[in-house]
Parts: sequence; structure tokens; C-alpha cells
Amino acid sequence: MKKIIIDCDPGIDDSLAIMLALQSPEVEVVGITIVAGNAPSKMGFENAKKVLNFLGRLDVPVYVGADKPRVRDYVNALDTHGSDGLGESFLPVVEGQSIPSKSAVDFLKETLRKGNVSVVALGPLTNLAQLIDEDLDAFLAIERLVSMGGNFRSHGNCSPVAEYNYWEDPDSAKVVYNTLYENGRMIEMVGLDVTRKIVLTPNILEDIKKANPKVGDFIEKITWFYFKFHWEWEHIRGCVINDPLAVAQFIDPGILKGIEAYTDVETGGISLGQTVVDSMGFYRKTSNALVYTDVDVDAFWDMFLNRILSLY
Repeated sequence: MKKIIIDCDPGIDDSLAIMLALQSPEVEVVGITIVAGNAPSKMGFENAKKVLNFLGRLDVPVYVGADKPRVRDYVNALDTHGSDGLGESFLPVVEGQSIPSKSAVDFLKETLRKGNVSVVALGPLTNLAQLIDEDLDAFLAIERLVSMGGNFRSHGNCSPVAEYNYWEDPDSAKVVYNTLYENGRMIEMVGLDVTRKIVLTPNILEDIKKANPKVGDFIEKITWFYFKFHWEWEHIRGCVINDPLAVAQFIDPGILKGIEAYTDVETGGISLGQTVVDSMGFYRKTSNALVYTDVDVDAFWDMFLNRILSLY
């Protein structure tokens, strides 16, 4: 069983990723850290608790981190995730669950220094950049770092060239990627090239509801707004659920394939947040990223459905 910290900004697809992780016997979620992204950090904390409450796993600790990006102004994604960050499901706030005094970064420091802990980052990389600032050794102790973010050959989802998590806080993403390069380490980039192929369709949702009504009803409540958004903006019958793919790849590295390349993040101008993947080796720099480009869609859905349907 591998120990992981989920660093996230719940968020609809973050919530589905948490569900998958907690239903997977291969991993132990030792904590969830919240960053401002899809939703403001306090709302993200409340949403994480709502999901944990549904799963009967309020034993998993949740810590709140950065409430804004490193440099630029904060821009939430509530237009995508609904005014409550959970598809306007308006689930009740879990009573008696106050924000801990310990910060997300302090939790990361003390937990990572113990060794043998990985991080699956599903939001902007603000908390991890702050960790680098305060305790580089703890950051470098991360066993495996998987990030849902960026894009290579695919177009962006908040600009022509940028994916939201890195667009939201490109300066932190750049710090993380550059630090990995300087220290001979790698990040696994689960970007839009592969996540766009993971679409929760109306038919799949209906199958979930038939097989497990309680789980299906919960997923329907938190995703219906997402369905409407994807139809309006991308004319997709269904919704792209990015974040669960990063968890699935951590569990089964055979689901995704890609290339190793030196990668940097643009922090200004028209290309703000773009991941520049040097797939042809122009810069003559050693690789700091495993950039995923191909996905076994059937293998993902086999894992995701079998595990979430085993709830209750």
C-alpha cells in the first residue's frame, strides 16, 4: 500500500478523484491538502469534507493551504464547477468540521520528511511551490509526484494554449518544474492530451445509477452542472473528468504512456500558463517531466467503475 497526499481544489472532478483513491486498496490517503483553484480554499475544505462524509471517511485529515496564487490575482472556476464548487448540488456543510490550525504546507513538511510518501496534485501547484520555499528537502523527499495539469499537443481549456491549473498559478508551476530540473527529479504530467479522452457520458451515468443508486445519485448531483458547461462550451455529450485519471495512473502506471522531456511553464503574455514541452530536445536539457500522451480509456473506466460501484 502506497502512502499518498492528495493536493487539490475541490471541484467536481477532484471529488471524483478522492472517491477513487479512497476506494483503492493500493493506496493509503494520509491526508488531503487544499489549494485555491476551482473553488476558494475555504469552500474547497468544505467540499472535501462533504465527499469524505458521503464516503464515511471523515477520519482522513484535511488541511488548508494557499488562498491565492503566488503572483497573479486569484481567478476561481466556479463558472465551470457551480457556485458551490460542487455542481450546485448545495450539499449540507458537515457540522463540527473546523479548519485545522496546522497549515497544508506544515502538514506536507512533517509528513514528507518521514519518507515513502507520494503526492498526487490535482490543482494549482501553489502549496508545493511554497513548500519548496520553506523546506526544499521535504519537497525532494516526495517519492512520486503526479500532477493533473498542463497540455502538450492538445489545446487549452482556459486559453488557446493553457490548462486551468497551470494558468491559474503559472509562477508556482514554473518553480516546481524548475526545481525538479535543478535536482534531477521528474514530475508526471497528466495533461489535457489524455484527460480529454475521459468523458463521463449520460449513458455511463445511467449505468452507475442502475448498478448503485446511492452512488449514482451522488455523482449525478455533483456533475449535472458540469454536463451543462461542457455542452455549452465544447458541445460534448458528457463531462470531461480530468482528475480521477491522475489517481488511476498513480495506482496503475500502465494506463498512460508518454514521453520524457524537459518542460517549462510560461508566466506571462498571451501564452500565460502554457507548458512548453521540448519533445525534440532543442534546449539540450535533461528531462524533468514524463508527459503523458496516450491513455487506455477502457482500463480507466474498468478501474473507476468497479471501485466506486463497490461503495455501500
